[in-house]
Amino acid sequence: MQILPGLYQVGGSLNGLTWAGGFASYEDGNLYVLATEQGLVLFDCGNGDTLDQAFANMAIWGLRPRDIKACCITHAHLDHAGGAYRLAEMGVRLFAHEQTADAIASGDERCCGYLYHKTFHPCQVDTRLRDGDIAACCGIRIETLHLPGHTMGCTAYRFQWDGKTVVVSGDIIGTLLDGHFGWSGSIDFDKTVYLASLKRFARLDSDLMLPGHGLVYYGKPRQRVEQALNEALVQWR
Repeated sequence: MQILPGLYQVGGSLNGLTWAGGFASYEDGNLYVLATEQGLVLFDCGNGDTLDQAFANMAIWGLRPRDIKACCITHAHLDHAGGAYRLAEMGVRLFAHEQTADAIASGDERCCGYLYHKTFHPCQVDTRLRDGDIAACCGIRIETLHLPGHTMGCTAYRFQWDGKTVVVSGDIIGTLLDGHFGWSGSIDFDKTVYLASLKRFARLDSDLMLPGHGLVYYGKPRQRVEQALNEALVQWR
């Protein structure tokens, strides 16, 4: 699915771009591709088992796996980062917040393999990020926004593309029509920290928000974050 010129969603089982064993499932997170003049940048990489499906979807627009240069990972859950080890084997440079990088390197319960009855294959992240860092990927400056709560390493990535501010939000925001927040069963889920992250996120403007599951937010993404913040204040204080 083309989102903007040069920006695509090629994975995600909730809206049927990849098949992970069930209809409209959460087994495989959204995978986005940014096609730059210097190569392809991925955002998240799915559960690993569906990566070839994502590559086949890329081929629709003439995008080749061998041109993937980098992958920015939003958090360590298997449905978003399970394919990281395969990308590492391909020589793709992996970017992640330092807490996400630690979880991916250990492959422990923070990666939630148990939730999917699968084994998380650990690997090393090449570039460990902190809040506010700029990841320079294929000539694009990508801002790191550490917004923990769903997991302690949860990260959004913000960049300029086609005259618009785009933010890849992972599971910081829940899926449209199906909840306001990311899943609360994570080993390192924390309501208090999550609420603070939503307060901060609700102050940030963007033109498009690309979530970890389901539909892209083309219209008023900041208002969607404010809606989630309001619900968190109602439920969690």
